[in-house]
Amino acid sequence: MNEYQENLKQKMDNYVHYIYRLTKKFPRDELFGSISQIKRAALSIIINYIEGYARIRSSIRLNFLETSYGSLQESKYLLYFSLFENYINIDEYEIGIKLAEEIAKMLWTEINNLNKSFNK
Repeated sequence: MNEYQENLKQKMDNYVHYIYRLTKKFPRDELFGSISQIKRAALSIIINYIEGYARIRSSIRLNFLETSYGSLQESKYLLYFSLFENYINIDEYEIGIKLAEEIAKMLWTEINNLNKSFNK
């Protein structure tokens, strides 16, 4: 991985830890609902990213990066859902969504660059 990719991976790591900290204050009756779902989605972002870079073939890597991006979008909705249900406050939401948007831009750049290499 190059410096850009390592920076993206660090942002993903920060995001998943942020989500895990946030969910500690969710209602306990959400343990098998939104808590479980948002934690799985957030963790899936970085796990699929890392696994993608463990693959040799670019087409396989692209599949993992796209899965990572999909999990990011899922977690962004779950952040919104958590705000709407008053599990988190607006400041917590804005911190999370800002980090998620930074990750989304960087990850989308990676996906586009990999796609371009196929179209040459």
